[in-house]
Amino acid sequence: MQVAAHASLSGNDNVPEPAKAVDLSRYVGKWYEFARYENLFEKNCEGVTADYEKRDDGLIKVVNTCHEGSVSGPTRAIEGKAKVVPNSRDAKLKVSFFGPFYVGKYWVLDHADDYSWSIVGEPTGIFLWILTRDAKPSEALATELITRATKLGYDASMIRRTKH
Repeated sequence: MQVAAHASLSGNDNVPEPAKAVDLSRYVGKWYEFARYENLFEKNCEGVTADYEKRDDGLIKVVNTCHEGSVSGPTRAIEGKAKVVPNSRDAKLKVSFFGPFYVGKYWVLDHADDYSWSIVGEPTGIFLWILTRDAKPSEALATELITRATKLGYDASMIRRTKH
């Protein structure tokens, strides 16, 4: 997901380090945003997806897409690139959407062993994304993911479910 420098106040004042190593060959592909902390660059976005693809130069192509206003609204997409932070077990990435500078931090804080879901944040606690491989996860999984995010220190009252 895209990470911006400015947003609202933190929903987690003590973001933990990522819990597990990430196998990027399993992490790439299409993710559906199940939920997020609201942010300016996703304002009025529904049907949000993130597509990750390994590039020949070792970077990762990132394409974030949303539908403005509703799941059937106009499509808006942005393409960027990410690079792995050394010695992070591939769980921390730096992301760039605007030029050569890698300013956004993208931490895979937790993920399913089968890569069916992922909880992504960054060190300030301002941003949170909960991603799933299915556009509409079961209510049991949805509850589990919000509980997991809460155990990572995130304020559940700030979590906004994305419509698909």
